[in-house]
Formats: sequence, structure tokens, C-alpha cells
Amino acid sequence: MNSLRVRIGVLGLALLAGFTAPTAAAAAGTVPSPTVEEQRLDKAVPQEILERSGFDDVAPALTRALDGARSYAQARRIVVHEGSALWRRAVDRAQGHGPAGGDLARDDDRPLYWARLGMTREVRTWEPEFELSDRQRATLVDALERTSRGQADVRYPQRGKGLRRVLVTGFDPFTLDRDIRISNPSGATALALDGTVIETADGPARVETVVFPVRWQDFADGTVERTLRPYLRKVDLFTTVSQGRVGRFDVERTNGAWRGGFPDNDNISRTETVPVTDPASQPQWTTTTLPYKEIVAAHTGRFPVYDHTEVTEIPAGGTDAVVRPDGPTPGSTARAGGGGDYLSNEIAYRATLLRDRLGLHDTLPGGHVHTPVLQFGPGNTDPATGTVTDPQFLQNRQDIITQVRAILTVAVSATSAG
Repeated sequence: MNSLRVRIGVLGLALLAGFTAPTAAAAAGTVPSPTVEEQRLDKAVPQEILERSGFDDVAPALTRALDGARSYAQARRIVVHEGSALWRRAVDRAQGHGPAGGDLARDDDRPLYWARLGMTREVRTWEPEFELSDRQRATLVDALERTSRGQADVRYPQRGKGLRRVLVTGFDPFTLDRDIRISNPSGATALALDGTVIETADGPARVETVVFPVRWQDFADGTVERTLRPYLRKVDLFTTVSQGRVGRFDVERTNGAWRGGFPDNDNISRTETVPVTDPASQPQWTTTTLPYKEIVAAHTGRFPVYDHTEVTEIPAGGTDAVVRPDGPTPGSTARAGGGGDYLSNEIAYRATLLRDRLGLHDTLPGGHVHTPVLQFGPGNTDPATGTVTDPQFLQNRQDIITQVRAILTVAVSATSAG
């Protein structure tokens, strides 16, 4: 691990500086139950994934560390340290550094997901010997979420001649009640690319990545803006990435300000306008500034790549939703962006709205890329009888990761200052 990556102590200080410690007089809070998402952890598939990756030791290690905590401040330091260590361990495993820990493929994003849930469940249900308020517990969970998702780990080297800076986001697995075996190729891509350098015709580009939860409330609480705002003025290109349609990549042209209500990982639904700060100035639509023409024209891999322009809108003066193949019409109200009306669309909307509110629309290339759906091989599609991996599943994930890297290479070259 190089010197850029040995920074847990500095990271902890920086992260903790952003937290406001509750007063010593704060009353002891209640011990909440595990969330719907955390309750899935005890099923056979998550346990198999953890065991076959060696990540089954993560939550027990946090438990032992917290057993020694004698104060809230000490517990906070432990959570930051352990969360940061989990992110680095997942990235290192995905990139072939250190022991594999088991026979599960290194590029698998699922060990990180399930190990994190084991940690958050431990913190959520922990009963320390000292008083811990509800606010303090929530702060500990938040610190664990941020650090274990790489959100406090974005570090670019000093800008050198010709060095470009790229920021990429991914997502957790989702639709787990449909198939608990599911992996998210955007999360796997984030692990594979974090801290790497891609070589383009115009020089090297350093990639940093973060992963986001599939939960409506986290987005309403501003996790996207809080994570991305410190970096958008510093990077040369960003793209949010998520799993989209079968057999194809899409560069989503337009993003809409609407939540369509599909249940999240806690089985919560939200049907409403995307909640943002300063809603009075909120646009119904935002657009990509990625070089979509160049990306679509290039041969980047096995899957076709499309400039996806379709949206669903309520036309100005109308009442019914209409599908528009070529994008929104003036004055319309959003009902689905190119990326739909779920959190894929919302992260694209939020990231590009933040870009625009920072005055970077004309100078910062950014937008959303949808990957193909990561599919299991024939004969392994039934979640009740199927295995957690198979050769085609592995090949599909590797091909998607490789093609995202190629798409980034094209995008950086197309937007280079020359």
C-alpha cells in the first residue's frame, strides 16, 4: 500500500472535525432494532458470501473493539478507524493486493456490502457501559457509513503536468428480496478503479471512487451533495454509475426531478419531487455534460453504448404523463429522466444540479452512465436454487468493469484541454 493510502489517522481527524459531539449531559438513548436491510444479513447467502471472502471477521472485530470503549469519543474513533479499514480492505482485495481471504472472486462487491451491514447492525444495537444518546448513536452509524463507502477517502495527488482528475460513484446491491444473491456492477467498478490511473492519448488520469446506499432517506438527507461538493471544483470529469438495462450501456442525456416510489433497500417508498435545498429555484430537468457523442462512437467493449434521450413528462398545461423519445419539452414537469424515476436518476439529477449550482455547467463534464444488468448464467437464474456465482456471472462483471474503464478513457480524452 503506497503512502497516499496510509492515512487512516489523518482521515479520522479530518472526519471527526466535521462532527459536533453531543453534550456530556445528553440522556441515554434507546437501543433500536436492526433495519430491514440489516435483518437480511442472517440469511444463508450473505453468510456464504462473507465466509467465502474472509469478510466474516469484520463485524466481530468491530464488536471486540467497541467492547473496550469507555466513552463516546473513544467509540467514535474506533468506528472511523474500522470503517476506513473496511473500505481499504475491499479496494485492495478487488485490485489484487493482499490475501483473497477465500475462493470468491476478488472483484466481487458483495463482501463489502454485507460486511458493512454487519458493522452498522452492531453499532445500532450496541449497549455500551456508558450513556449513549440517540443522536450520538446516529452519528456513529453515519461515520461508519461514510468511511466504509470511501466517502472520506477521496484523495488526489498534487496536480502535475497533464494529470487529470476523475470522480466516479457506484451503488450498493438492491432488489435483494427478489434475489439476495445480487451484485451491483457499479459498486464492483468503484472498487476496481479507486485510486487507479488510466492512460489516455492526452496523458494519465487519476480515478477516485465512492459508493452510495440505495435508500431514499439518505438522499433526502443530502448524502450526495455532502460527499461530492468538496471535489467538484477540483476534478476534470465526474460520472455517477449504476446498473440499468439488460445488454447495454446508456449515457443518460437528461435527469428528472421526480421520485417514482419503487421500494429501496429498507422497503421504503417515496413518490414526490426530489427534495433539495432551495426548492424555489429547483429545475425540473438537468442535462449531462459528458461527451456522449464521442463515447457512443467509440468501441469500448462487448456491450453497445447508447445516447439515451427518452424521458417521461407532464407537458406544460397538461395533466397526463407522456413519454418523449427526444427529451423534455419546454415548461414540462418531470415524471422520469433518462435513467428512470429511481435512485439512479436521482443521483444523476443531484450531482448535475450541484454542478450547475456551483457554476460549473460549461466547464465540468459530468453525468450518468448506466451499465448492463449483471446477469447469472443459464441454469443459475432461480434465486431459490441457484449458486452465488458462476462462470458467466464472473465474465459479465469483468466485462462491465473493463468497459466502464474504457468509457472513462474516451471521456477524458474527449474533454482534455489538449
